[in-house]
Amino acid sequence: MSLVVAKFGGTSVADYNAMNRCADIVLANPHCRLVVVSASSGVTNLLVELTQESINDDGRLQRLKQIAQIQYAILDKLGRPNDVAAALDKLLSRMSVLSDALASQRSKATMDELLSLGEQCSSALFSAVIREKGVNSSAFDVRRVLRTDSHFGRAEPQVEQIATLARDYLQPLLAEQVIVTQGFIGADEAGQTTTLGRGGSDYSAALLAEALRASAVEIWTDVAGIYTTDPRLAPNAFPIAEISFNEAAEMATFGAKVLHPATILPAVRQQIQVFVGSSKEPEKGGTWIRHQVEDAPVFRAVALRRDQTLLNLHSLQMLHAQGFLAETFATLVRHKISVDLITTSEVNVSLTLDKTGSDSSGQGLLSEALLQELSQHCRVRVEDGLALVAIIGNRIATTPGICRRVFEVLEPHNVRMICQGASPHNLCVLVAESEAAQVVKSLHQNLFEGA
Repeated sequence: MSLVVAKFGGTSVADYNAMNRCADIVLANPHCRLVVVSASSGVTNLLVELTQESINDDGRLQRLKQIAQIQYAILDKLGRPNDVAAALDKLLSRMSVLSDALASQRSKATMDELLSLGEQCSSALFSAVIREKGVNSSAFDVRRVLRTDSHFGRAEPQVEQIATLARDYLQPLLAEQVIVTQGFIGADEAGQTTTLGRGGSDYSAALLAEALRASAVEIWTDVAGIYTTDPRLAPNAFPIAEISFNEAAEMATFGAKVLHPATILPAVRQQIQVFVGSSKEPEKGGTWIRHQVEDAPVFRAVALRRDQTLLNLHSLQMLHAQGFLAETFATLVRHKISVDLITTSEVNVSLTLDKTGSDSSGQGLLSEALLQELSQHCRVRVEDGLALVAIIGNRIATTPGICRRVFEVLEPHNVRMICQGASPHNLCVLVAESEAAQVVKSLHQNLFEGA
């Protein structure tokens, strides 16, 4: 059977009407047998607030009440079936217990279990919406198959174990019913709940598609595909019909919010095509991401990633010496820090870190322990308030005239870093966040609008 895995984001399952539209999308495709859902819009943010150390008893009660209102509003529209009501009551009760537990003792494992409950609620409700339409469906606990390590907040999937468990416990169910499961969460070897980090629902869908050898992953969100840039920044931005895996990986990595960066990895490994479309307007089509595309222009898109950190490291030990970079990167690895861009001189190294890559609870990357360890062998300076602008396309490193066109636009702006040449698919610049929107707008006009 040709299997399609569909993933619906938070706005797509925000309420009963939204879930109804998504159920119609699922049932219109007989190959769509596995559905992955995020928490209903707003729920994860409320759960994150419940994990914060600063929240008081009144704040906890208020947020628990808000979450319950979102879920019960959907349940009421379903006519409050007894089995779904009982499941929802149990999950909401667990939320209260875990939020109280965090008030007395901080635990990342407890945080992850609390954060997972939003997806558990939405999967129970969404499967009920499908059943309401006369199709057999049930909610499946993804923690039975999505095995991870125990790095709570940003757990690492164990791909081979996921494949084995999915084939044993999940695949046999798909022939008889539509299975609805949770994105963003998994479990370690001890059965403890883990999360994959913010935006991990796309990743979950791709991992399950890889494990089950699906033919396609559909990512349903609130926009009709991937655009040449954010239309809010450049009103003349337009949707892209198809892009390659390489281009999509660059776009996701450098800020295209409709796609989580990790989604591309499992798709590339198994050559699984990915579709991105709007659950509100499915008739508008969307963007297909494929291994090979017919059209591969030099300029495909301009991506923006805000809230960037520039880490400047200075040490005379670098001068005509070996080992400094190795020691630096070993330190970053120990703290599970991924570096995006890097430039070097004889005695300086500058690295960009993506602060949006924080863990599920919103905690940042640059801990005091990391900074202290780096300071033992170099002088450290941290710059915030920066944004990364990436020009995405093809043959960028080998096409004459690219830099001239880009730098004409950048002339009025202070550029903190430039990276070009490592990939044929991007040219990246780091600018002040306050100037980023204008940089993106000007680049789009120059490269895509003929201005």
